[in-house]
Amino acid sequence: MTSPQPRYPFDAEVPTVEELGRVHVIAIGGAGMSAVARLLLARGVQVSGSDRADSGTLEALRDLGATVWLGHDPSHVAGADTVVVSSAVPDDNPELAAARERGVRVLHRAQALAAVTRDRTRIAIAGANGKTTTTSMVTVALAGVGRDPVYACGGEIAQLGSNAAWGSGPEAVIEADESDGSFIVYAPDIAVVTSVQPDHLDYYGTEDEVRRSYRRFAGTIQPGGLLIACADDPGAAALAGQMREQGIRVVTYGRGVEADLRLDPSSVDGLSTQTPFRWMGVSATLSLRVPGAHNVENAAAAFLVLCAGLGLAPEGVLDALATFTGARRRFEVRGQVGGVSVIDDYAHNAPKVAALVRTARALAPESKVRVIFQPHLFSRTRDFADGFADGLAPADVVVLLDIYGAREAPIPGVSSALIARRLSALPGERDVELALAGDAAIRSALKGVGPGDLVLIVGAGDVTGLVPRVVEMLGQAMGEAR
Repeated sequence: MTSPQPRYPFDAEVPTVEELGRVHVIAIGGAGMSAVARLLLARGVQVSGSDRADSGTLEALRDLGATVWLGHDPSHVAGADTVVVSSAVPDDNPELAAARERGVRVLHRAQALAAVTRDRTRIAIAGANGKTTTTSMVTVALAGVGRDPVYACGGEIAQLGSNAAWGSGPEAVIEADESDGSFIVYAPDIAVVTSVQPDHLDYYGTEDEVRRSYRRFAGTIQPGGLLIACADDPGAAALAGQMREQGIRVVTYGRGVEADLRLDPSSVDGLSTQTPFRWMGVSATLSLRVPGAHNVENAAAAFLVLCAGLGLAPEGVLDALATFTGARRRFEVRGQVGGVSVIDDYAHNAPKVAALVRTARALAPESKVRVIFQPHLFSRTRDFADGFADGLAPADVVVLLDIYGAREAPIPGVSSALIARRLSALPGERDVELALAGDAAIRSALKGVGPGDLVLIVGAGDVTGLVPRVVEMLGQAMGEAR
């Protein structure tokens, strides 16, 4: 199979901020697009944008000085020197089509982000799992030691209240999205790869092509730069070995004996963890206020960015990491009623779902874990239905919503039933409900709910919109139980 052909020339020279002129951002309200818009505005660039529906994000961008329209119309690109898009914007979008017809420069959001951060020490964080949390941890740790970084994250960082900001410090922390191959544009000084796994096969086609793309990403590290990789993930570990052979400096982290930073077993107290580790003669402890073995690994990567990559003192970095309270929709506790916690999480690929449910199971060993899961993308559900079922299996109650198609058209024969059938065939006892929606899904998830239970709202689509109603109906259920 031939390599996928990107819609945008990711190997092209990135312009300077001064060369961008007036910028129009299509779908400006999205997580990645709004981050770019925030940074452009902070650099004094005149920014306009459009989106389908109003939101708090659009209002915030207006407050920062952007001109924002609702709906997409060719007239919106009049006077623009550069148009910024994401891969989710189709070629027949009227604004994109008008820009191309008029010969306006069109940049992918990653190229615009590379342009706006080109005068900073770039830290690019990639991986199938954990990149948003690791990006958030690096950003919070840098802020905690007084570095005031530039950052662009795929989710809002809870304690900073934003997904992007232009700091005065010398570093730029970038969540590098691998889904469309665009992460090769950043040319980072420090790169992190948390995992290399077969995801986004709708774009890449094969697992070999996924691995090849990560090699291209690592190959863009600047001379004298650093690759930080997870030794516990086979794909990331293989990448680390290949890059070492090419003369790139590599530091690994993990729980295995081969890791440069070796994590010892963690002790858990509620949502907090304490994890001793050893690195370069340092013996210390990672203290975290967020749960899960996967977050211990994310924190280890963040520690190495600051200490191995930037040469900062371990003590201050560990103190800063200990303040981290999480990223939005990453095991985010959204409500607690009668001893029951409602947790909102963006997990949308099989390893993320497995890590989430495993963490919840460890936190509630004697209580029930209840999951409302909305699969994301028809192709992903088709390719990884077995993996999703395996990850959901430790839960006591699983309610499967219809697939959130996002950019994809339905695929004949592909539905949430693929996951349900696999779940039903697995050993163990659990209640599985298929393709319920709204209050019916919530009632099924909460049937028999009791103190100590965890209710997980999971997926990358619009399932997060159920959370307020879940909390409300949980209050009613707990009241009736009393």
